[in-house]
Amino acid sequence: MTTLVDKVVDQLKTLPYEMQWQVLEFTRALAVAVPRGVPGLQLLQFAGAIPLDELTLMRQAIEEGCERVDANEW
Repeated sequence: MTTLVDKVVDQLKTLPYEMQWQVLEFTRALAVAVPRGVPGLQLLQFAGAIPLDELTLMRQAIEEGCERVDANEW
């Protein structure tokens, strides 16, 4: 069975040298750009920190503003 890495390497071998360098640079950039999250257990301490009425206002604002485009905004 061929692994994903094997498939990528096979494709990489078919590319010209300069494009291989681009792939290398891209994969390095991806490795750096991967966001590091926080385990959910560490976030439990914040549960209930925002009052319910404020959460309700936030939810309403999101629902009203979601998927709406303001052409004059920019």
